[in-house]
Amino acid sequence: MDSSTLPHTSAGTRRVDQLLAHYGESHQHPTNELIHFVAIPLIMLSLVGMLFAIHPYVAYAFIAASMVYYARLSLVFLLAMALWSLISIALILAMGPWLLTLCIAIFVGAWVLQFIGHKMEGKKPSFFEDMQYLWVGPLFVLAKLFTKLGIRW
Repeated sequence: MDSSTLPHTSAGTRRVDQLLAHYGESHQHPTNELIHFVAIPLIMLSLVGMLFAIHPYVAYAFIAASMVYYARLSLVFLLAMALWSLISIALILAMGPWLLTLCIAIFVGAWVLQFIGHKMEGKKPSFFEDMQYLWVGPLFVLAKLFTKLGIRW
């Protein structure tokens, strides 16, 4: 999806703001929003963990590609996502021999929660229209947190 197909866009609006506004349209229900605040970080952790179980370099390559995407949107989001990635790697290393089992369980459980939230919302997940919203979801969580903390992204 390019910026011309995003709703409510204007020439002066930053791409990250356009993406967050569009993502936010299907995340208005307070319970769905709360579920996303828990499930999105868990999905990210478990996805990187499963990739790490394949081979650490696969996980690192995914993180690097994600950082390129975030760098194109916002330096503040890039730094926050880089920090989350480092925390995720530390948590993944702490899982030891249970890594794959734990990550699969977390991944499935978090996605079940996500779909319950969207059922409550009455709207389909944004990534059904464009896969890049899988990378925007974490930014949505961060944007809400940053707004509460008075941090501009």
